[in-house]
Amino acid sequence: MSKFYKRFEAQIVTIVLILIGVFLYIKVAGPIPFFINSVQTTKTDLFSSDGEGTVTAAPDTAEINLGVTQTGATVSDAQSKANSTANKIIAGLKKLGILEKDVKTTNYSISPNYQSADINGPFLPTRGGGITGYTVTQNLQIKVTPIDKVNNVIDSATAAGANLVGGVNFTFSDNLQNNLENEAMQQAVNNAKQRAQNLASASGINLGRIVNVVQSSNNPRPITFGGPAVANSTVQEAAPPTDVTPGQNTVTVDVVLYYETY
Repeated sequence: MSKFYKRFEAQIVTIVLILIGVFLYIKVAGPIPFFINSVQTTKTDLFSSDGEGTVTAAPDTAEINLGVTQTGATVSDAQSKANSTANKIIAGLKKLGILEKDVKTTNYSISPNYQSADINGPFLPTRGGGITGYTVTQNLQIKVTPIDKVNNVIDSATAAGANLVGGVNFTFSDNLQNNLENEAMQQAVNNAKQRAQNLASASGINLGRIVNVVQSSNNPRPITFGGPAVANSTVQEAAPPTDVTPGQNTVTVDVVLYYETY
């Protein structure tokens, strides 16, 4: 131990003196300040490139708007007729496998019917026309999936007494919509990257990392088939089966990529 001490005596004494000096300095002047320089750089000149992705597919969901309108001498009479028909329509839908949660009443209205006092002109209340009865209207919105049931739903409803058919909208279910948007988004990103590489190569710009992405989606507009009101008559000619076809819808996604350049 003594040999080791003698060999490094000078170094040990120097270290001890430095430590004592630091200790005394801290006691008198406080902690020793340390300075760290932080430099941040922000590039404001970014290179942008846009791309589009488009995916087309057959809809898997339909919404049918139909209903019933009935008249009666009294409110209760008109309601009874309309409610009876609506119940028959819903019962027929259930037989086709339509769930109760997929049948929604979108309108239920009661309105009086007036008799014009002047048969040669339009009715005006001040001319003395009276109430001759009441009309009750109930509209239903039916969600149909799979869509191969659409024609059967319309035929079943009209056979049960539905005399209002407002239209059929063909759309995508949430799951299919998400899958199609993801596919279109990937196409759009690939398209934007390819365009960025082509533009940068042609202009002599070196692209860095992607620092921002902006996306916009164009949801498909529903394909709508309108239908005339079915005549409310006890005697009707036999009609051919309904033949409504869904066609295809398109999902489009647009993206803009922002690159750093160097």
